[in-house]
Amino acid sequence: MNFLKEIDWFPFWLSLKVAGIATVISLICGLTISYVLAKYDFWGKDWLDAIVTLPIVLPPTVLGYYLLVLMGRKSFIGLMVKRIFGTDLVFTWRAAVIAACLVSIPLLIKSSRAAIENVDVNLEKAARTLGLSETKILFKVTLPLAWRGILAGVLLAFGRALGDFGATLMVAGNIPGKTQTMPIAIYDAVQSGNYVMANVLTILVSLVAVLIMVVGTKLSKAKFSYQEFK
Repeated sequence: MNFLKEIDWFPFWLSLKVAGIATVISLICGLTISYVLAKYDFWGKDWLDAIVTLPIVLPPTVLGYYLLVLMGRKSFIGLMVKRIFGTDLVFTWRAAVIAACLVSIPLLIKSSRAAIENVDVNLEKAARTLGLSETKILFKVTLPLAWRGILAGVLLAFGRALGDFGATLMVAGNIPGKTQTMPIAIYDAVQSGNYVMANVLTILVSLVAVLIMVVGTKLSKAKFSYQEFK
């Protein structure tokens, strides 16, 4: 086990940090979008659904290029961040968080939307007849009944954020000790012939991915019932 002492664990801890923050942001934004798509009909709904699904279809490098154009040093967002915070946004761990959010949020939205749509509308109608406001219905009826699907989406989003390569590489770069996440570190290790590090990090990512898929699948298959809400 002495070989473990030679492993640079920075990419592992950075990946957990990036994936964790990205998942929290995705949960806040994605849950709002999921609820709107599940409960409301409006002009442009199909377009919104297509846009939030787009990161699943587009190559990660294309997504990364879009982010690079939007957040680059000469872009409006890049200039504003530089003026307010005195630092660039691209080629930092914060850029990695944004990239991770972009690629992971569609999974959370899809799972959460399905869970919210599966909630029995009769229970929500009954809550309205009892005088509950829409906000109270959301937090006391809809979300408690949809929590399994939402949690499954959170797990899938975390796993996707943890394993992103293309978009993160485009906007955060490959800077050891600064922006090098696990997937990028694995690629770098293979290129340099450091197969010990590549093997260790690959096994870690694989184990986390398998665990997330197993738990996520079990939760997504679970049935929603009023007994669970009592």
